[in-house]
Amino acid sequence: MKKLKILALFIFLFFVADVGRYLVFPRISTLIKTAPRESAFMKYRVRQWRREGIKRKPVRIWVPYSRISPYLKKAVLISEDDKFWKEGGFDLEAMQKAVEKDIEAGRFKFGASTITQQLAKNLFLSPAKNPIRKIKEAILTWRIEKTLSKKRILELYLNYVEWGNGIFGAEAASRHYFGKPASALSPMEAARLAACLPNPIRFSPVARKGFVERRSQTIYKIMARRGVIHQELERTLAGIENGDQPSMNQSNGQPAGVPGLSNSGAQQGVDVPSNSPSGMRNSSYRSPEETGPAP
Repeated sequence: MKKLKILALFIFLFFVADVGRYLVFPRISTLIKTAPRESAFMKYRVRQWRREGIKRKPVRIWVPYSRISPYLKKAVLISEDDKFWKEGGFDLEAMQKAVEKDIEAGRFKFGASTITQQLAKNLFLSPAKNPIRKIKEAILTWRIEKTLSKKRILELYLNYVEWGNGIFGAEAASRHYFGKPASALSPMEAARLAACLPNPIRFSPVARKGFVERRSQTIYKIMARRGVIHQELERTLAGIENGDQPSMNQSNGQPAGVPGLSNSGAQQGVDVPSNSPSGMRNSSYRSPEETGPAP
């Protein structure tokens, strides 16, 4: 009995030390001006390839915030974390729903992670889905939100998120799938990249049917209704809502016949489609970046 108590105490102390170290390490302040050469997810992918006998390196090309298409920033936030600019790194409502789904499913499955939580996981942790990893993620999320600006958090996220097996960051993904820099992405191309984020290994932004097609069209419609895309697209949107599929212009990745685009966010009275796919959270919220300067 005494040995069992000692073993239990040892396991408890190990757990406390393993989790508690994230209160101090890594040094989040270094991310204010610098970025790590490799993320934890990149290292994980390399180890996975080695086990499979594959000699390959992850692809990532750093670009500053100003050289990432505003359409991609909007599309990613609509898809992954529409309360990003006003929340403190945690979406409590979404987390509650995720816990309820976990209980119903009988396993730890649904994440409901915000952009900051995903960044913490991508940079410092593993893809493992277990309560201990989530505790570590929560500590890192709290520290990141305390230390970095929202703009810097989004810049880091867009440069480290995985967009395919070994393809990391917006610039590498844009060049790989569309043959252009991230700054030149069209609204539909941005929507397609954002649509894949729930499972970027399984889904491809160039898929022309199924989940990616439906989700990207929904993201695209929300962007247009918020005034991110030119008002003259309303005719195209009306066709989509009536069940018509817009033909794609192969040269720029947006619906054919669409006139010039505008990055104006002045349009008011935005309605959000009722058929938003699950996983696209809080899509009725308009961020400060859409109504004024980012913090």
